[in-house]
Amino acid sequence: MLARSTSKLGRRGSKKGRNVNGILVLYKPLDVTSNAALQRVKRMFGAAKVGHTGSLDPLATGLLPLCFGEATKFSQVLLDANKKYLVTGKLGVQTASGDTDSEIVKRCSIEGITAQTVRDVIPQFLGEIEQVPSMYSALKHEGQPLYKLARQGIEVERKARKITIFALELLSFDGDEFSLYVHSSKGTYIRNLVEDMGLAMNTCAHVVKLHRTDAGPYTSEMMITFEQLDAALEKGGHQEVDKLLLPMDTSVADWPEVVLTDDAAYYVKTGQAVQVPQSPVEGMVRLLLEDGTFLGVGEILDDGKVAPRRLLKTSY
Repeated sequence: MLARSTSKLGRRGSKKGRNVNGILVLYKPLDVTSNAALQRVKRMFGAAKVGHTGSLDPLATGLLPLCFGEATKFSQVLLDANKKYLVTGKLGVQTASGDTDSEIVKRCSIEGITAQTVRDVIPQFLGEIEQVPSMYSALKHEGQPLYKLARQGIEVERKARKITIFALELLSFDGDEFSLYVHSSKGTYIRNLVEDMGLAMNTCAHVVKLHRTDAGPYTSEMMITFEQLDAALEKGGHQEVDKLLLPMDTSVADWPEVVLTDDAAYYVKTGQAVQVPQSPVEGMVRLLLEDGTFLGVGEILDDGKVAPRRLLKTSY
């Protein structure tokens, strides 16, 4: 059933666009939804299939990896990846959504709050903590995104989720605004973090600026702007814009690699686990052919064999 459905999607997609494979590290501008950015890029490339790897709010700017074609098989890897942000919070004002996209619901005193006050509360947010997702998040309740319910004035109970803050550093403090560097695990809501820090300082706070600098192996230096895409299209059309795509295996560049002989690759392609000398003893791995071609990703089983998990239909 699933195979038939996927096949139909593939045929439908091939009629609507080019078969493009790779990853674009896009710079998402301010006041643009992640989906709007994705759709614009898809049209620019004339691509059949593109997916993003974790949305950014319209308020947020910065790094948004887009997976084309076969690279969408590794979207979950990037969804699960750690992220890095630069965020500015405003003290003394609470909004319904935790950012500037909704109405002010409360004003609080900020008397006596200094840069040291912010530094003093940082330790309680480091490491593994629990965070209750905002009603203005994209999480779903009975099939409906929470933010849609929130806009209807409906609030539902949300369970706290464990997240990890690897680093949290105060970059600047200016009266009622403070800027932070945040390195966090997947599923972290930066709006909630800023709100919770405000509460810890006996006041309230909301996000006024948010910029994602890193997601997994991708960094700010790799970002491509819409202006660069436009220039590439004007210079050489699709052939030129395709040069801005990164190889699919960059999404798992930091994983251990396992090189397969032609015989081993044959069995892996049929879904069978194989024994490969000097393989890692556990975890997920990149699978390469002897000529360096990326085949996909696999997992080391308890018996030491390498089992295929996500394989490419095409090579590059």
